[in-house]
Amino acid sequence: MRLRIKKCPKCGRYTLKEACPVCGEKTKLAHPPKFSPEDPYGEYRRKLKKEVLGIGVKK
Repeated sequence: MRLRIKKCPKCGRYTLKEACPVCGEKTKLAHPPKFSPEDPYGEYRRKLKKEVLGIGVKK
């Protein structure tokens, strides 16, 4: 039941449906992804984020 709750990104309403009943926008999961301290891809995600944002990259 936990992952069935969805949120409309346009109007912010919560629903169980794939489309928002008020505005008709496609809904998204209302929960963030699980966090694990043993995340095997965390290093790569942080490195990509730094490259995209230009943080710590020498030119």
